[in-house]
Amino acid sequence: MTRSKLSIGLRATLAIFTVTLLVASARAASSEKVLHRFKDDGDGAYPEAGLIFDAAGNLYGTASNNGASGRGTVFELTPKAGGGWTEKVLHSFGGGNDGIFPSAGLIFDADGNLYSTTLNGGAYGGGTVFELTPKPDGSWKERVLHSFGAHDGKGGICPYAGLVLDAAGNLYGTTSMGGDGGGTVFELTPTAGGLWTEKVLVNFNEGNGSYPVAGLIFDTAGNLYGTTFVGGGFGWGTVFELKRTARGWAEAVLHSFNTNGKDGYNPYASLILDDAGNLYGTTSAGGVAGGGTVFELMRKAGGRWTEVILHSFLDRPNDGDYPVASLIFDSAGNLYGTTLGGGGICGGGGCGAVFELTSGAAGSWTEKVLYRFREKGSGGIGPWADLVFDGADNLYGTTQNGGHNTGCGGGGCGVVFEITP
Repeated sequence: MTRSKLSIGLRATLAIFTVTLLVASARAASSEKVLHRFKDDGDGAYPEAGLIFDAAGNLYGTASNNGASGRGTVFELTPKAGGGWTEKVLHSFGGGNDGIFPSAGLIFDADGNLYSTTLNGGAYGGGTVFELTPKPDGSWKERVLHSFGAHDGKGGICPYAGLVLDAAGNLYGTTSMGGDGGGTVFELTPTAGGLWTEKVLVNFNEGNGSYPVAGLIFDTAGNLYGTTFVGGGFGWGTVFELKRTARGWAEAVLHSFNTNGKDGYNPYASLILDDAGNLYGTTSAGGVAGGGTVFELMRKAGGRWTEVILHSFLDRPNDGDYPVASLIFDSAGNLYGTTLGGGGICGGGGCGAVFELTSGAAGSWTEKVLYRFREKGSGGIGPWADLVFDGADNLYGTTQNGGHNTGCGGGGCGVVFEITP
């Protein structure tokens, strides 16, 4: 089954760099453990999104393809006594007006229900927002809350990223296309009778950014922040803010990326905030060597923002390149992430890396590659997704390919992995 292609050849461009994942801890040499290898036998395949934990320590995620109908799954991994993990497919997409091809991660609400998006499918073919509710017998019931499509002439289509919840239970997200042509920011509000109403908050165009493929985040004041892959003042992507006003939501472009040989461009991932309200993110290309960057946007007096490049990936064997995943902080303020390429193992452009950035004196940051994924063996390759910590500082994530199980073209259908310091 062929999935809808994002405009400007985004998926085709990034697919060139499908590679192996590297993960590790900063404190010592790290080891990788594969928790689950996806199989071409009704299981999901090609996970593109990160994972989340529940309070009991179970992991949840999505696989963008395969499953009972060949169109993706939601899965759970449960730790077994004595070691190992057991996978359970909670939902296989496809059939009727269901969504297909989930590319985004999941979120929980306060009642333990799961929410996310599918890139395609639904009543109008433009993707969906769905909810999964646990049932007393251990199964999960899926419900499509909203179907995207061009049927009304104004809505977005193809939501590539996941969702965020506000305190009132409203859902917010982005669509990579549709609206005025460059994608949208939308809000879904629950109404009486269990229905949900969609409202388009922003229609993107070249001037204010285009093609948001990343999700949104809230700050403590209730403002929303996100990125667009292209558009803005130089045409190479933006960081934007949405503030709630008496007339609705007002968008401001905080930074336009450019190709000046220092700045990064084409941001693919969502942002994160530190305690001071500064924003951190990655660009999939640019920097001093063209391999992408890690950047910080610092909030200044008068509403201004200043960009600082924390690291330029050097596109060489001992560094990663082409980061497309979001960052995470540890408790000490160090940053961790993945790169789709680089790492120096696998030949060609490398198989990818997991990296750590540690802050030093005078605002400097030092990068360390923690783990290099290898094409040989049973490990995964091609990390598109961000990482998550457990309580012991182990890192967990997914790779889109690898595992070297049967099917999926012989190279494997992807894995769930753990990196232990």
